Amino acid sequence: MKIIENGNLTGRVCTILIISGICISYFAFKYASPSIFSMLLALLGFALMAIGGISSRARILNIKPFDNSYRNSRKTYENDPNDLDKY
Repeated sequence: MKIIENGNLTGRVCTILIISGICISYFAFKYASPSIFSMLLALLGFALMAIGGISSRARILNIKPFDNSYRNSRKTYENDPNDLDKY
């Protein structure tokens, strides 16, 4: 099972992140005693939901946050010593 496809998380991974975040947050609020650990667990659940939701929106908008195309664009800005003579 691929996690990253075409520079973004796959639909199944986004769904798994959202559902697991909901379950973790629900059980942290419902069954855990009020403590710092339960609040951190709830925050972890909210973070998983946020990552899954933002990744699914990025996939719809064809934004590729996990793509490596920045390396190709970085190469275009490198200075060539031979090009300095032209200016």
